[in-house]
Amino acid sequence: MQRALNAAPRWPLYAAGAAPGVWIFWLALNDRLGADPVKELEHALGLWALRFIVAGLAVTPLRRLGGPSLVRFRRALGLLAFFYACAHLLSYLLFDQGLNAHAIAADILKRPYITIGMFAFAILVPLAVTSNAAMIRRMGAAAWQKLHRWVYVAAVAAAIHFIMVVKSWPAEPLIYAALVALLLLARAEFSLRRRFERFSRAPGRRHRQERGAALEAIQAK
Repeated sequence: MQRALNAAPRWPLYAAGAAPGVWIFWLALNDRLGADPVKELEHALGLWALRFIVAGLAVTPLRRLGGPSLVRFRRALGLLAFFYACAHLLSYLLFDQGLNAHAIAADILKRPYITIGMFAFAILVPLAVTSNAAMIRRMGAAAWQKLHRWVYVAAVAAAIHFIMVVKSWPAEPLIYAALVALLLLARAEFSLRRRFERFSRAPGRRHRQERGAALEAIQAK
């Protein structure tokens, strides 16, 4: 199975990932999004952005739990999340605020959930821009990985944004918030375990180094 996944092209994922967006816009164009189509459009697009963020976060824990490695598809998941986040933001700017800069600025300052949503989107922008091999080579792997760890902050902000938007406590936003929390805890647990293993191996390594230095000193005499 893993060999088949490694050989699989990425374009079907992009096509399948874009399909919900096409369907949502078709519903909007045909006036089939209910009594408040603008709100429903924004909600649907934002929800798909969060879904793809969660899917991207789940790639590494899935592999560490013995599941298939989907690392080669993580970039596609991230870019799909950014695509839906852009569509979510544009629907707000165009249809909700009518590109009124004053109204948009006032809304950002007045409504905390808008502020948090803008913060999450601002994080996603540099992550999407640098999601290519050329940027990895230009930045260096260590700096690139450090930058892309900000996706965890974006995920938390997006989950909080979702909860605050609905202005109540239905199950759906809480489920997504719980998924984000579980995935971040899994990441934190792995990092702590890896640091502990490195620390536990350090004394033995230092002992071997000291013993090797002493042996060299004896041989030098």
